[in-house]
Amino acid sequence: MNRKSVLLAALVAGLLPLAASAQVSPAPPPSAAAAPAAPAPAAAPQAIPAKIALVAFQQAVIATNEGQRTVLDIQKKFEPQKAKIDTLAAEVESLKKQADAGKATMPADEYASRLKTIDTKEKQLNRDAEDAQTAYNADLEEAYGKVAQKVNVVLQAYAKLNGFTLVLDVSGQQSAVMWADTQTDITEAIITAYNASSGITAPPPAAPSAARPASKPATTPATHPATTTPKPPSK
Repeated sequence: MNRKSVLLAALVAGLLPLAASAQVSPAPPPSAAAAPAAPAPAAAPQAIPAKIALVAFQQAVIATNEGQRTVLDIQKKFEPQKAKIDTLAAEVESLKKQADAGKATMPADEYASRLKTIDTKEKQLNRDAEDAQTAYNADLEEAYGKVAQKVNVVLQAYAKLNGFTLVLDVSGQQSAVMWADTQTDITEAIITAYNASSGITAPPPAAPSAARPASKPATTPATHPATTTPKPPSK
């Protein structure tokens, strides 16, 4: 073997181990997947000391400065209708008195005609009063709802801030609360808190006060005393 062949053989012999070591060894078999950790047991609910408050919510809404002003604005809106209905009611009463006073002397046909006129006007009076009442109640209910939503936000914030766990509404006469310490009543506190947050001032002193009414106001804008049409004399 000549020198050139010996050198070539040596080079080949030296490269073989390097080539073998350069080959990627097969990856070890994957180990079994670790089982997911069991969730930590949920903490048992803990009882907390109860702190209960009472609120006459409807009364609070109306007694706020905004509530009082809203009611007065609605009443002012319906003043023209009320004046018209009051005038018609007075006219009907006057016609009835005239008919009663003259029924003994006036002819039967004239008396019957007057009673017909009274009946027509009285029916118109009742329709006008009913329509005004319906419209008034609708406006009042809508206005009340808008103010109530804002007062409710203040109430919830107040309850959380003062650590109350439950607030019961005792507005209705059918409330299940039979007795409670007056210190649990937060109605006035809610009224004060809302007035402070709304920035709305109270109505002028001359305006009728709506503070702490028994319930949502349902005052008719146009009421008239119940009247009875006299019956025509029997012939």
